[in-house]
Amino acid sequence: MADSETHHSLNQDPVDMLPLVVDGLGFSVREQWLLKDVSFSLGAHDRTFIVGPNGAGKSILLKICHGLLSPTTGTVRWASGSSRQQRQRQAMVFQKPVLLRRSARANVEYALSVRGVTKKDARERADRVLEATGLTAIAHRQARVLSGGEQQRLVLARAWALRPQVLFLDEPAAHLDPAATAAIEDVIQQVSNAGSKIIMVTHDLGQVRRLADEVLFLHQGQLLEQAASEDFLAHAKSQEARAFVEGQLLW
Repeated sequence: MADSETHHSLNQDPVDMLPLVVDGLGFSVREQWLLKDVSFSLGAHDRTFIVGPNGAGKSILLKICHGLLSPTTGTVRWASGSSRQQRQRQAMVFQKPVLLRRSARANVEYALSVRGVTKKDARERADRVLEATGLTAIAHRQARVLSGGEQQRLVLARAWALRPQVLFLDEPAAHLDPAATAAIEDVIQQVSNAGSKIIMVTHDLGQVRRLADEVLFLHQGQLLEQAASEDFLAHAKSQEARAFVEGQLLW
């Protein structure tokens, strides 16, 4: 979608806030434990996908790592500080796009202005990221009248413009058609190639096959497996993970 010069202008500086170390993490609501004793470490380079059945705790884990929720027990440690301290160096994209009542370009520029980017630099960076994501032709249109796939691509473009060291994605292609999903996956690949660490929740094993380097498998709030994606798909160790890979419904 974009030439090498555009890609270079969007490249992330070397990531120094990883590894991410999660130790003994628990999260409860009204005495119900939604995450239980979750521990893992993530490095800087692999695209890490968090998978598991509905209700496994995937989105909650993502929000805790991003600093949007506080764990009930355990710790989340970045190489250079806590989640809340490091949030300015991260970005998160949710399943449902959240957009302002203004143009596509203005949505990107506003996010950059909040981060202290000058008006001139914000316009230049917005133009580059819109070009890279194939949205230049609709940059002037109101964001909220775009199609669902275009809106989600715009949200990803806005996040990419911030040049996050870590990009959290919570099922960004959920409910999209195959063409829109392919466009989203292309952007994710570009952001990863530009140097951002990708940590993504998905229920789509096809996406895992196409994009993931590493898999965390959650079941009933517990981390049952952490493995390279190829190993997980071909040789899942736990009974629950094997059932998930085989498409069986897990409760």
